[in-house]
Amino acid sequence: MTHVYPLRRSSRSEFLTLRGLRHHVLRWGQPLPGQPPLVMLHGWMDVAASFQFVVDALAGEREIVALDWRGFGLSDRAGADCYWFPDYLGDLDALLDRLSPGAPVDLLGHSMGGNVAMSYAGVRPQRIRRLINLEGFGMPDVASAAAPERLNRWLDELKAPPELRPYATLAAVAERLMKNNARLTPDKAAWLAGHWARETAEGFVLNADPAHKLANPVLYRKDEVLACWRRIAAPVLWVEGSEDQLARFWGRRFPREDFEARLAEVPQVQRSVLADAGHMLHHDQPEALAAQIDAFLAG
Repeated sequence: MTHVYPLRRSSRSEFLTLRGLRHHVLRWGQPLPGQPPLVMLHGWMDVAASFQFVVDALAGEREIVALDWRGFGLSDRAGADCYWFPDYLGDLDALLDRLSPGAPVDLLGHSMGGNVAMSYAGVRPQRIRRLINLEGFGMPDVASAAAPERLNRWLDELKAPPELRPYATLAAVAERLMKNNARLTPDKAAWLAGHWARETAEGFVLNADPAHKLANPVLYRKDEVLACWRRIAAPVLWVEGSEDQLARFWGRRFPREDFEARLAEVPQVQRSVLADAGHMLHHDQPEALAAQIDAFLAG
């Protein structure tokens, strides 16, 4: 029998129209005078509810807002057959216009969300008080010569769009989550499954637009990303798990020394490695991560 995850802080589910799309947000706590909201951005193929465990472990009371990116969770799909990275920056800018138009916020992003947060903090440095990046390494630089083959692959995939296979039960979704992350406990997996997937006539399907799996026709340009990183004015807390994700995901395509050189370009960085944690460190070690977040935001 799977134990029920003991929820400590209840969230409020709300919808905001941002740039013409209905976006889903989760909100914990209430605005406090003089205290900026903490805005949380999830990673690729994830959802805002993924932050529940670390929110439960944070000390004190403060306003926390987590966004479902377009095409993920309960937010609208883009309405096109592709997703472009600049749209995430535009959606985040519109969200902050709604949440805190006249004052900076504290911003936290995981993986893809961490990459968005870093770029945004360089483009709009005045809007971020403190920035937390959880394993948002970026991607390997891509040479211009790769453009024809990448575009060719993208055009081919447009003719046969990817699909997301259904699962027979929510328990099967939870099993998939634990297969992806061996550190995820059954109670957390069962709780996440209900947010990660929805029931359809074919079974339980992930809350994500399959178009996210298309090859990206826009090449990753390290120099352009670093031009943004160099402009970050906020103090940055960089947190990664002890399990080396760069080697796991990219091998020699993205060597560790390349990332170290990139992070050295950021003006103010405090670094931390969480023991016994992988890429989903907010699931693996939420209490340890929350303690670091509390200390950094209070510093």
